Amino acid sequence: MDISYIINELGEERELYMNSVAPPIFQTSMTCFPTVDAMRASLFKESETPFYTRGNNPTTDILRKKLAALEESEDCLVFGSGSAAVAAAVLSCIGSGDHIICVQKPYSWTNKLLNIWLKRFDISVTMVDGTDASNFEKAIQSNTKVLFLESPNSFTFEIQDIEVIAQIAKKHNLTSIIDNSYATPLNQKPITMGIDMAVHSGTKYLGGHSDSVAGVLCGSKAHLKKIFEGEFMTLGGILSPFNAWLLLRGLRTLPIRMERVAQTTPKIIDFLANHSKVKKIYYPFHTSHPQYELAKRQMKSPTGQFSIEIDAKDIEEVELFCNSLKRFLMAASWGSYESLIFPACTLYGSENYSSAPFHWSLIRFYIGLEEADVLIEDLQQAFEKISS
Repeated sequence: MDISYIINELGEERELYMNSVAPPIFQTSMTCFPTVDAMRASLFKESETPFYTRGNNPTTDILRKKLAALEESEDCLVFGSGSAAVAAAVLSCIGSGDHIICVQKPYSWTNKLLNIWLKRFDISVTMVDGTDASNFEKAIQSNTKVLFLESPNSFTFEIQDIEVIAQIAKKHNLTSIIDNSYATPLNQKPITMGIDMAVHSGTKYLGGHSDSVAGVLCGSKAHLKKIFEGEFMTLGGILSPFNAWLLLRGLRTLPIRMERVAQTTPKIIDFLANHSKVKKIYYPFHTSHPQYELAKRQMKSPTGQFSIEIDAKDIEEVELFCNSLKRFLMAASWGSYESLIFPACTLYGSENYSSAPFHWSLIRFYIGLEEADVLIEDLQQAFEKISS
């Protein structure tokens, strides 16, 4: 199934909605039925047919089909946020007294779920250096149920050997879950490598317009049916029809947006790699990355997110550099049309991030759709503000 067909045609039965080119937003909380038999039939297949929008909706159904096809999975569920999707995936596999193995330095709210929230239910977690796949196997206990990956990691972009870790999970009858937000299904397909479930923050590249928060969970029909009937319907962290429609719109341009950032980001990386005020670059597709060859093997193309450590004498100088940028917005997310920064020093002094795991000189960048030369010029003038 080719990508253009998935994005433009799959699931879009236009004859059912007056041959509208763009699917309508079915902004309804429920579906009505002409007979009891018809209502019963829909209720008994609620994960597949419209009944009550907390379960299924015609707009979200189109989105689910497209995302499952892009990820090459059997099925997909969509949530109100990426965190909701991660939580549902993890909770579906564990019970009191179980054990989870997770890669070090995952997304902050994944970390809080595993290491704070789940402790209330006597669930233990071991965090491992995922750059060595054997660390996962070494950490397995008799009560281990889940291996959780995030490849590349947030902020410092360490990579895990997905295929090897998937084999370890299967060998020990464990469930493997990966956060695949960074690469998108266009650049990395973990399920074809043997991973059981792939999670995405749909807020990022899939939505692509900074106007919708969403989560995506892809996997087998059997596993996702279990989640639908359990965590999905019970906790109710659903995606609204309008936000589903926004993601459908975002998917239309996903390939060309990913092509754009793959062209411009390496140019900016080259500039930074040769700048005297840059101490280190964290980018999987730069030759200085210790897992550069693995990145090329697992991911089809570069993406637009990376971090750098700048040569600054203190936090105030980092703040001066960041505050001097004019073409980069300062914001928490990434994956849309605008270029962004997130300085790690923002986390310092916050109760929510009291033990910030990153050095204050680290700045995460996301490259949007602007011209590379414009962004490089902006970076240069900001560096000049801190040049001694």
